[in-house]
Amino acid sequence: MHKEPVLQMKGISKQFPGVQALKDVDFSVLPGEVHCLVGENGAGKSTLIKIMTGAQPKDAGTILINGTQVEMNSPQDGKNLGIRAIYQELDLLPTLSVAENIFVEDIPRTSMGLVNWSEMNRRAAELLATFHVPIDPKALVRDLTVAEQQIVAIVKALSQDSKVLIMDEPSAVLTGSELERLFEIIGTLKKQGVGIVYITHRLVEVFEIGDRITVLRDGQWIATSNVEDVTMEQMISWMVGRELGEQFYKEKVEIGDVVLEVKDLPVAGSNRTVSFQLREGEILGIAGLVGAGRTELLKTLFGAYPATKGTITIFGEECRIKSPRDAIKRGLGLVPEDRKTEGAVLCRSIEENISVGILAKRKYKFLVRFTELFARTVELAKYVAVRCHSLLQEVGTLSGGNQQKTVLAKWLASESKILLLDEPTRGIDVGSKLEFYKLMAEMVRAKKSIILVSSELPELMALSDRILVMSNSQIRKEFLAGEATQEQILQHAIPQELRDAAEAS
Repeated sequence: MHKEPVLQMKGISKQFPGVQALKDVDFSVLPGEVHCLVGENGAGKSTLIKIMTGAQPKDAGTILINGTQVEMNSPQDGKNLGIRAIYQELDLLPTLSVAENIFVEDIPRTSMGLVNWSEMNRRAAELLATFHVPIDPKALVRDLTVAEQQIVAIVKALSQDSKVLIMDEPSAVLTGSELERLFEIIGTLKKQGVGIVYITHRLVEVFEIGDRITVLRDGQWIATSNVEDVTMEQMISWMVGRELGEQFYKEKVEIGDVVLEVKDLPVAGSNRTVSFQLREGEILGIAGLVGAGRTELLKTLFGAYPATKGTITIFGEECRIKSPRDAIKRGLGLVPEDRKTEGAVLCRSIEENISVGILAKRKYKFLVRFTELFARTVELAKYVAVRCHSLLQEVGTLSGGNQQKTVLAKWLASESKILLLDEPTRGIDVGSKLEFYKLMAEMVRAKKSIILVSSELPELMALSDRILVMSNSQIRKEFLAGEATQEQILQHAIPQELRDAAEAS
């Protein structure tokens, strides 16, 4: 029996000043299906889901809910029609409890109009139990893991009778068992008849959980297909408009002398220490599960978490890095995991963001040659190929890949010799990833050195000269390029206590 779409969009168009964001796009969601929406950064996915939820008005086209044409002029209209979105930046209130967040828009009250705390906690516990999630309804959201917060956001959306649930990059910060739990929850939602719009740059997930796929490119509809009828190669070709001959890019570069040596350095948040070396022209990969201490290690090296003991030797000189300023002086640059809050100033222009790196290295603090500054900024923006209409464009208006290129340009401007890259390709599309890989190859060819943290093992294995596997803030294993399999890396990444528990059972 043919199902009627719970949501149908026909001929949707949207134009912003100087940009045709969407042009005559069709999209539909069936009850109980996962419809994957994919495309490169800037393809129009975000604009489409904003129109879908009522956050943006459409210029042309029609929207139907269960076959009835509707108009959505605000997010509240979308919510009233049963359309909810869970974005990468979760809209939860960290200082409130789980139950308060779930029912913040519909607080249970007593006959006297007071908050009915017991009823709120009871109903929250029932909803959480539906997904077999052991989260305390009274726990503060800020004390939960990112994965648990995401589950709370899903439960919140479903508590309001959602017919369509939009998930924007829900797996971006999840690995291992957390990702499995997310997929189990999606399976439960499908059985309940909820239509799911799933947006992801991890294309392998499309084949794991998707029923249908729609590809957008440059604001236009390219294709819609059953997932079982499409290959990875075909999907990538639709996304980028050409055959992508390679998914990774790695050049053979001669590895030089040691440029960074770490001995008995404590990792922030633990009493364990690490020791390792990094050589000139080397890409040193760091693997591990979420919470392994990878990000903390990079921030310790960069001085964001000052080390109290251990030694760091840079270019043969032992030094104390007490702050990021010290790290920058020593030639270190950090592209952080969260580019939006730590890597770039989104409300400032591309020019200003890149200029920060140049100004950080100036010799005379109160002397700025603005002509030279602008010329260097233009040169670096071209070098990393930031796509923009002007260097005066705010970084927050760029796609994820172009935001990341801007952050990288900032550190190239500061003449960093050692680059610490923390999940640099997270949330950017397949075409932008390849461009980023080629930039990394150019950097090591120029005798820079890179420490690369990535949760995508194929990426880490393809790009790294060596791989260090971290678990519980310690380095458990070292592999040379081409030595390790994904299974071997994961075996050493799993904490010892979990391996012991598995063996005991």
